[in-house]
Order: sequence, then C-alpha cells, then structure tokens
Amino acid sequence: MVERAEEFLRDNASTIIETSISIVLVIVILIIAQLVLRRAIRRVLRTISERAESTRRRDAAAIRRRADTMAATVSWGIEIVLILLGASLILGQLGFNVTALAAGIGVVGIALGFGAQTLVKDVINGMFILLEDQFGVGDIVEIAGVAGVVEDINPRRTVLRDLDGNVHIIPNSAITVGTNMTQDYSRINLDVGVAYEEDIDRVIEVVNDVCRELAEAQAEDIVSPPEVLRVQALADSAVVLKILGDVRIGTQWALMGELRRRLKVRFDQEGIEIPYPQRAVTTKTRMLRETHALGAASADGIDDEV
Repeated sequence: MVERAEEFLRDNASTIIETSISIVLVIVILIIAQLVLRRAIRRVLRTISERAESTRRRDAAAIRRRADTMAATVSWGIEIVLILLGASLILGQLGFNVTALAAGIGVVGIALGFGAQTLVKDVINGMFILLEDQFGVGDIVEIAGVAGVVEDINPRRTVLRDLDGNVHIIPNSAITVGTNMTQDYSRINLDVGVAYEEDIDRVIEVVNDVCRELAEAQAEDIVSPPEVLRVQALADSAVVLKILGDVRIGTQWALMGELRRRLKVRFDQEGIEIPYPQRAVTTKTRMLRETHALGAASADGIDDEV
C-alpha cells in the first residue's frame, strides 16, 4: 500500500505541485480581490456619507451607521460570490466536472430561491431604504401600520419602539408606504377652536402674540415661528383656526403641548371662550308633565270661554 502511494507520488509529482500552486494562487487572488473590493466599497460609501453629512449635519452619526451597515451588507454579498467562484475554480483544478456540479447547484438554488422569496424581497427593499436614505436609526416613522422610533435597521428588517415601549420587528418586504416624521424638519400643525361670539380678528392677534412668545422662549427649537394660517372651519360649535410653524426635528409634540398650555392661560386672561359641546336632554317623565300641563291649561281656557 505504501509502495503504491510512493509510486503514485513519483509519477504525478509535477501534476500535484502544479495543482497545489494553482489552488494557492486562486486562494491568494481571491483574498486580494476581497480586500480591494471591501476597501473600495468603504471608500465610496464614506464619500457618500460625507456628502450627506454636509447637508444633514444633525444626522451625521446615523448617516455613518447607515453607511457601515450598507458596507457590511455589500461586503457579505461579495464574499459569497468570491467563495462560490473560488470553490468552482479549485474543484476544476482537482479534476471535478464543474459544469455538472454547477447544473446541480443551479437546480438546488432555484428550489431555495422559491422558498426564500420573502427573504430576497426583504433584502432588496432594505437595500433601497438604506441607499435612498428613506429613514434611519433615531427617526420617528410610521411603517406597516406601526409608529415609533427606529432603533435598528438592516437589509432584512427594521426595529421600532412605540410610545408604550413595545418593540416591533418589521420585515422590510412588509414596508410598502413609510412616513418619516423627523426628516430635515418637523412642523407644528394645530387646530384651535373659539366661540362664535368672539371677535375673530382679535382672537387671531392674541393667538399670534402667544406664538411669538413661544418662539422667543424656545428659539433653539424654532425654524419658522408658528402663526395662524387661516380660518380652518366653521364647525358646529366653534370657529376653528389653523396654526402652522416649522420646528427642529422631533420637537413638534412637546412644542404643541406647550402652545396649547399658553393659549389656555392667555384665553382665560383675555376672556376668550373655548367652546365645548353642550346637549339638552329631555326625559320622558318631563315630556309627560309638560303635556299634562298644556292639556290642563287648554281645558281652563275652554271653561273660561264658556
């Protein structure tokens, strides 16, 4: 047995050496290609992130995290391609029929592809979300019917935490419409109702004065001071005013709460009435009493005439 092995090595020494050198060369070239491609990808994404930071400085950290996520994802895909390419080249050097093997792998790949359609959709949709900068970590969004803060995002899923503290894990393929409430700037959008008896021009002056006071007190959060845009509606029991103003991202809810408080205090000082629905309820007993009273009054009138 040993003699046969030694004889095989003597007869095929040159072939074994050439094959080994070829395999080592394939591995070295693939490693170099992986390193070069990874560095090129990171450089391109770093350039893109730097340009994005220059336009959205407040989101610089999130943009860098997004770039790192994209770089890791693309590098992972390239590594898989290089591994498959290297395996086919090495098997070819060892004398295997790569064509037949590739055909078999292709059949298996098609079967796996049908079973992993959702996963593929997740990854493709996630890559577009990251590339188009639709939203990122720290943004407040509404996606797939769920609203909350984005805690994590990768090409497969997005993680949200809602106002109650619940964590929602959403596959990216389920995101068909996304609403980002904290991109570039946010907006105060508030409706205020006052009674029909009030002087509407005076009310608008008071409201705008309160808005100016808020803008001065919270100047660091105000992009454009809120003010009355228009009379929004003539409702059943109130004249509704529309107030709009641009603010720093994520501060609109706190500022609207503070504006409501200031308006309530000022309206009380100015004697401006904030209407509320009122309803008159008539019970059946009361109706019967009124009917009997009317009947008795009618009978008395007839007696008097007689």
